Amino acid sequence: MPKKILIADDNDSNRRLLHDILAYYGYEVLDAENGEACISAAVEKSPDLILLDIQMPVMDGFTTARRLREDNRTCAIKLIAQTSFAMKGDSEKAREAGFDAYISKPINIDELLALVEVVLKEGPYA
Repeated sequence: MPKKILIADDNDSNRRLLHDILAYYGYEVLDAENGEACISAAVEKSPDLILLDIQMPVMDGFTTARRLREDNRTCAIKLIAQTSFAMKGDSEKAREAGFDAYISKPINIDELLALVEVVLKEGPYA
């Protein structure tokens, strides 16, 4: 049974590209366009991992991660933060918010696939 990955990103092009790449590599892929939709999908679909954009409207990635960690139904889901505005200290902020790992855009596909594999198998890698 393939691992289930939820992609939460407000940019349709980024979301579709990641969706297609991860699906090609055998993952079952779900999509959400913002933090609220991500939380709803996580509760309803129980993904193994969420690839969560930090900069989103409605609810940012840090707030979304904290809410996922506070909910018994979603607290064990692996979380990878992604951002196009990598700033000093973001990796630490991501860890404090409950992310298992952090990756900067533009995303290197080989790096992403390796990170997804490690986080799914071994847990925190940040």
